[in-house]
Amino acid sequence: MIRKATAVWRGTGRAGSGSLSTDSGVLTQTPCSFRTRFENEKGTNPEELIAAAHAGCFTMALAFGLQTGGYTPTELTTECAVTLEPEGQGFRISRSALTLRAQVPNLDEAAFTRMASDAEKNCPVSKVLNATITLDAKLI
Repeated sequence: MIRKATAVWRGTGRAGSGSLSTDSGVLTQTPCSFRTRFENEKGTNPEELIAAAHAGCFTMALAFGLQTGGYTPTELTTECAVTLEPEGQGFRISRSALTLRAQVPNLDEAAFTRMASDAEKNCPVSKVLNATITLDAKLI
């Protein structure tokens, strides 16, 4: 399975702007710019999208783990906070903090902690945050 997204940018880093689109159409030329990333202009930014991906992936992984264990959650709510901080002349994502609040009938604390930890370690987005990145770049 391959999922795709496209970024288009015009202009310089600070004064330019761009858009993000996904093959599913959920994002269609969604604005992104210096102002949407570092200020509060309407639009999105890479860190917000990584946070959404990590929260969604982890929560789904936990739901599957609970199902395998014979549990049906009433509700799983996960917030992900991605930290972007200065590094040298640029920036780096230094942290992805997941906060989970779960309602799962008949599940004890020890099993819950074990299952949540397993989901965090094994969801694909957690893994990609430590993955090898490849780049195919061509000047056209």
